Amino acid sequence: MTLPGLALRNLSRNRFRVILTAFGVAIAVVAFLLLRTVVSSWEDSAQWAAKDRVVTRHKVTFVMELPKRYVQTVRDAPHVKQVTWANWFGAKDPKMDREFFATLAVDAPTYFTVYDEMKVPPDQLETFKHDRQGTIVGQVLARRHGWKVGDKIVLQSGIYPGDWQLNVDGIYEATAKSVDQSTLLFHWDYVNDSLPVERRDNVGWIVSRVDAPNQVADIGTSLDKLFEDGDTPTLSMDEASFNKSFLAMFSAVLTAMNYISLVILVIMMLILGNTIAMGVRERTNEYGVLRAIGFRPGHVALWIVVESLATGVLGGALGVALAWPFINLGLGRFIEENLSSIFPYFRLEVRNAVLAIFAASVLGGLASALPAWRASKLQIVDAVRRVA
Repeated sequence: MTLPGLALRNLSRNRFRVILTAFGVAIAVVAFLLLRTVVSSWEDSAQWAAKDRVVTRHKVTFVMELPKRYVQTVRDAPHVKQVTWANWFGAKDPKMDREFFATLAVDAPTYFTVYDEMKVPPDQLETFKHDRQGTIVGQVLARRHGWKVGDKIVLQSGIYPGDWQLNVDGIYEATAKSVDQSTLLFHWDYVNDSLPVERRDNVGWIVSRVDAPNQVADIGTSLDKLFEDGDTPTLSMDEASFNKSFLAMFSAVLTAMNYISLVILVIMMLILGNTIAMGVRERTNEYGVLRAIGFRPGHVALWIVVESLATGVLGGALGVALAWPFINLGLGRFIEENLSSIFPYFRLEVRNAVLAIFAASVLGGLASALPAWRASKLQIVDAVRRVA
């Protein structure tokens, strides 16, 4: 029997305490993983963005529009392969007027070419392109509202007044984690032609695909130079930076979540430390006897550290085992269906699970440092005399 083996056998002496401690660590790990999943899912939209897409918007703010004539100027610019555009429509289903989902008026012939990770069956896409009042919706949104191809729906918008009648011509499926599957897209022409003359021919933003992904920053700068002397200056950036600009408003929340996750780790360490300290105090007499028959101070410290490490790993593994179905099969699906505009993909990732188990084991070792040091410094006579 090795020294670590003896330490592990000691865990079975008070199984109830070990089980409670492991569950305490597991609950802390679940909370830690939930926060880490929120942060990583929030950042995925930037990390998984296409490397060859450039977004051009108004230089002052995203909500201000650009003249549609800018589209042709961008299309004629060097390195630009494909161009599309869109407007934020801000619609809602009057039958579910408290539910928010993204609604975009897009250029039907080009949008799904530029955003080729939004997969639409060819026949449905062809129908959409020739249907002025056609719409294509994400599969999550369609499932939530019970929409299917061929349905007729009515939307209302706070930006564009009136009832907007649409035909569900297709349902898209996303093949990238950065794509929201709860977006509704319909014809920009349908909206534009319905507006007063003075409000027509404006677009919210322009999206380009370029032939030099490693030069997107320079391409964006060159596009902005084309409009810097005009009445409507622009700001062009790669898609990842564009997505991060939305995250910037939530940076304080993300930072707070990171700090809270650290606090949870500290709580987990305190749980382990308290359990180990209690065990050491109860076995002080035994440590004195072991020292008297020839075991060294380092052996005693090793037993304590191994017990704490094992408890930490056990609690971490149990926490991952609980968090995986809770997040991936329960909470994640709910969030993807109801908050997909913020979290298109909400799943526990392997790297976070490994990090949680590693953190639990390391903190288990740290939690045992002080009790192990104190036990190794006990005088044999004092330890043998002590009764827990």
